[in-house]
Amino acid sequence: MTKEKWLNIALWLSIITIGYNIIEGLVSVYYGSADDTLVLLGFGLDSFVEVISGIGILHMVLRMQHSVIKDFDKFERLALRITGIAFIVLAVGLVAGSILNIVNKSKPETTLAGIIIASISILTMYFLMNYKLKTGKALNSEAILADAHCTKTCLYLSFILLASSILYELFKISYIDVAGSLGIAWYAISEGRESLEKAKKNKLSCGCGENCH
Repeated sequence: MTKEKWLNIALWLSIITIGYNIIEGLVSVYYGSADDTLVLLGFGLDSFVEVISGIGILHMVLRMQHSVIKDFDKFERLALRITGIAFIVLAVGLVAGSILNIVNKSKPETTLAGIIIASISILTMYFLMNYKLKTGKALNSEAILADAHCTKTCLYLSFILLASSILYELFKISYIDVAGSLGIAWYAISEGRESLEKAKKNKLSCGCGENCH
């Protein structure tokens, strides 16, 4: 397959990632709010932050179609900074929400929506991660490989949502929802710090705490 075809695949993978995260975010926030499940709400907000990151990757792929790139441009650095700050704000909000839920003894009405959304997300993220890895290796692109490993992080978050949703539905213990929320908060802090560090270094490198090779 030619380089141009691989770049087109990379472009479509970026577009699909953005579109999926927008839909996932809207559905998750709606049901997270309606069912009073903090872990699903946090998962949905995380999806919106991933959209910002995805726009930066899309911009980068468009640049790759015209020339070889080695550094982030101004737009991509801005996207990384906004992504990093948004992740950290999300983490703080989830921790605060978890504390309030414990104090007020709040608990979800149901987590069935979380089970369905997480299951769909696991399948989608697994597909995107594998194709991004193939594309990144074919193009020898550190940026696309890094994006693939960030997608793997989204896969981990989906498993957290699925596990906490199933466990809560089985046992109806409010602390399960809180534990899931704190798990997402931990990943959000990690992703936020990684984004801010990449923006400072201004070099294309592996992200999300993973080794690209």
